[in-house]
Amino acid sequence: MQRKILNPYTKLEGYNCFGCSPDNHHGLQMKFIEEGDYIVSHWSPKNHLQGFHNILHGGVQATLIDEISSWFVQIKYKTSGVTSNLKVRYLKPVATNKGDISLRAELISKRRNLIDIKVELRDADNQLCAVGETTFFSLPVEKAKHDLFFPDYDEFFEEKK
Repeated sequence: MQRKILNPYTKLEGYNCFGCSPDNHHGLQMKFIEEGDYIVSHWSPKNHLQGFHNILHGGVQATLIDEISSWFVQIKYKTSGVTSNLKVRYLKPVATNKGDISLRAELISKRRNLIDIKVELRDADNQLCAVGETTFFSLPVEKAKHDLFFPDYDEFFEEKK
């Protein structure tokens, strides 16, 4: 099953997330899809985000991995939280001029309020280029709503599950 994920944070005045705000023209403007146990993003690298010539900057790759991990927690655990740890293993360069890349996040483990997530980053040729592991410190939903403006879960989807 595949479901497009909406970004309900766009309703917040002053919302300008570097990772996912569609209105932040300097940001990544990521979009997400729920595919079974995974959260997926297809993203077009921008030339101004390169490190070496035509190579996506490693810090941007880490940001993509961090951002999709956050959305994994929000969709799969129906709360929000903050990154506690992020580790990235870079396997091969990611071209900025060869088409869209894809990211896929999945659960490694959950221990109390710590959620470990694995993210694969693949280039336009579906070659594995980076693997990230994040640990998110998840908040109780009421605290996430109060402190991080976590919306009602139904606002993430057009159709209800």
